Amino acid sequence: MKGLELGLDIVEIGRVKRVARKAPRFLTRVFTDAEIAYCRKQANPWQHFAVRFAAKEAVWKALGRLDLTLRDISVSRTPRGKPGVLIKGRRASGVKLSLSHCEAYAAAVAAKL
Repeated sequence: MKGLELGLDIVEIGRVKRVARKAPRFLTRVFTDAEIAYCRKQANPWQHFAVRFAAKEAVWKALGRLDLTLRDISVSRTPRGKPGVLIKGRRASGVKLSLSHCEAYAAAVAAKL
């Protein structure tokens, strides 16, 4: 029986905003079109970009998959509103995700069951 694999990441929201403003291609290199559209619709898009960035890093760590790019990993919403994970556009079974953010930081924990 395999054990539980965890990934954790915390991101400064202001840093994501600064990087995106200095390097406009950052958003399209890291986020899918759907993620960009979702974040831009929010009252504070940078919190949502940052928490998704943290989620991608956490999932990457939990999966231990060096062959994945951050854009290959995307955050979606389940029908119940919980965060879900897609890998290359397909639902990642056995991967659970918890997201949180405040004014300054965004954090994510991913678990591979």
